[in-house]
Amino acid sequence: MIQKYVKDTVYVFIDASNIYHSQKKLGWKIAFLRLKKYFEKNTALGKIYYYTAYDPDYAQQRKFLDLLEISGYTVRKKRVKFIKDSDHEEGGFHKGNLDVELTIDVVHNRDNFQSFVLLSGDSDFEALIKYLKSYGKRCVVISTKDHVSIELVKQSKFIDLKKLKGEIELKGEGGQK
Repeated sequence: MIQKYVKDTVYVFIDASNIYHSQKKLGWKIAFLRLKKYFEKNTALGKIYYYTAYDPDYAQQRKFLDLLEISGYTVRKKRVKFIKDSDHEEGGFHKGNLDVELTIDVVHNRDNFQSFVLLSGDSDFEALIKYLKSYGKRCVVISTKDHVSIELVKQSKFIDLKKLKGEIELKGEGGQK
């Protein structure tokens, strides 16, 4: 499916927070090792990045991020912050946004790829896609239909995660294979 939208070297950028919410909506999880294999099989994958907020005290998350790095992902992480807010039941909420880091990596790597794949539905990335298109880059957004902004759909080729389920779904507990 993705082959018709990309050419030459492909770089993939994953907004973990956004994709986490897409997975909740779908009712199934992505096996990130299978996802990388999907790109290796169907594209000329150059690099694959994963952006996430993390809790250094959460051992399971640390193991997962280590597994991604060992498997060839470039992991960018930022410590989760607690934002006090009296409007929330718990007195606040946890936040960790890496949109700027993702954008900087894309801009710095612009000359290393011909095709850009973004796993996110966040409309904040519209300007980035417009920028890449001005340099002749092919842009693909992968998200869920109900969780992608119209701005991204208008600016790029869109692939619904549902269509990739057979190739990237996490099967069984604990495994990423």
